[in-house]
Amino acid sequence: MTKKTDRTPHSHRRRVTRRRATLGGLAALTLTGAALATTGMLSTAGAATAWPTAKGTQAVSSSISVSGTYDGGYKRFYGSGDLGGDGQDEGQDPIFNLKDGATLKNVIIGSPAADGVHCAGSCTLQNVWWEDVGEDAATFKGKSTSSVYTVYGGGAKKADDKVFQFNGAGKLVVTKFQVSDFGKLVRSCGNCSTQYKNRNIIINDVDVTAPGKSIVGINSNYGDTAALRNIRIHGDSSKKIKPCIRYTGNNTGAEPKEVGSGPDGTYCQYTASDLTYD
Repeated sequence: MTKKTDRTPHSHRRRVTRRRATLGGLAALTLTGAALATTGMLSTAGAATAWPTAKGTQAVSSSISVSGTYDGGYKRFYGSGDLGGDGQDEGQDPIFNLKDGATLKNVIIGSPAADGVHCAGSCTLQNVWWEDVGEDAATFKGKSTSSVYTVYGGGAKKADDKVFQFNGAGKLVVTKFQVSDFGKLVRSCGNCSTQYKNRNIIINDVDVTAPGKSIVGINSNYGDTAALRNIRIHGDSSKKIKPCIRYTGNNTGAEPKEVGSGPDGTYCQYTASDLTYD
């Protein structure tokens, strides 16, 4: 089983009350399997999109396999049976299992959310909304350095730990997303048994609402990079949310060590002007 990264000691327990529940190489952001693209430059900042209203519900007792494009029509999908657990245990199955090159769009994932979405290779998540993140919202697992995982639009709430878990190789692009009440928005796996070098993360035109711990965590010893642009942070006047944390990752399962945070021009690529607070 592939181990995931650095949870806090209590993150496997649900709350008793309510669970909180490099850039230089960026020439184009292409949404695989979708007729959306941002080329030549990063998109301009814009206001967050309103959360959609569900148009029906569907219980999911075993993972839905997706190849090609799956349009959920803004139906709410939630786990039942084997996917109906309410915990943070590692190794849960996802609601959606995306094959290499697949697109999942216009979907609301309710609670229980199990392990959200898994991408076996390059994938696009377009307007996917997590109302109450389970183990993780999405896990990216491609083995090729040419894999591209694109998150365009959508949002996530109530993530005890990670929203996006980057276990695989390649590039992750998160654009026009919104997140609130969370641990980490994106984390490169800190202690997976198989590690990949030079993971590339781009986060642009994103709304972040406190409480939260960090926007992105990367393994500098493996050459990971994270570029942040047009990040709007709400409700965090004391600036407790760390924009970018650098770790020393490993493949032994040990707890990764934090070695620094903040912009350094190499691994954490952003400046103060890339972040706004209100």
